Amino acid sequence: MAVCAALPFSSFGASLDEQLLDRLSEVAPKIDKVVLKTAINASRCAVSNGVQMPERLAVIDFSLPSSQERLWIFDLEKEELLLRDLVAHGKNSGNFESTAFSNVEGSHQSSIGLFQARESYFGKHGYSLRLDGLEPGINDLARQRAIVIHGADYVNDDWVSKYGRIGRSHGCPAVDNQIVKRVVDNLKGGQLVFKYYPDQEWLHSSGFLKCDNKTLAGKNLKKSG
Repeated sequence: MAVCAALPFSSFGASLDEQLLDRLSEVAPKIDKVVLKTAINASRCAVSNGVQMPERLAVIDFSLPSSQERLWIFDLEKEELLLRDLVAHGKNSGNFESTAFSNVEGSHQSSIGLFQARESYFGKHGYSLRLDGLEPGINDLARQRAIVIHGADYVNDDWVSKYGRIGRSHGCPAVDNQIVKRVVDNLKGGQLVFKYYPDQEWLHSSGFLKCDNKTLAGKNLKKSG
């Protein structure tokens, strides 16, 4: 990866983080700048604590209703927006909006925080992508819970037109079947996925948001091999 691509998340480049934030905000004017800044800060902290440098970053803003396109995928090297689209939340996280989140298996709720996208596979939903949650107690049971990115026929504009929202998953960030291949191919192999919600307890306790090495418990950070 080019040196310039590594700079935004370097431990010595706070001003470069601001430059990246400004550039990505320009190419994605619909994203909340606070949400994007939080995602960049969490990603930088993860890299400084041993997570591999990402080439791409996905941001999901669960504070938005599911009828709105609330998934963004950025190319960090080229500072470009690759995709913006709809994404589902878990059926027990809310109806039109998601307001409840969980790390518990069987909860059928979405989880928030920083994830690392891992291997692609073909399962019951077709071409899919496994996620590892990087935040202990917040999302680190994602693999055990089978929280993956997959395509779904209930994630599209037709559902929004008919019901005022898209369908809901069992906790997975499901996307439109028409874009799932693009999403998976852009994120597999170690890219970062950041799911945001203004949960005050998480915002004040997350090791990635505070960049507190003791809170991070580095042994839980999973590097790509």
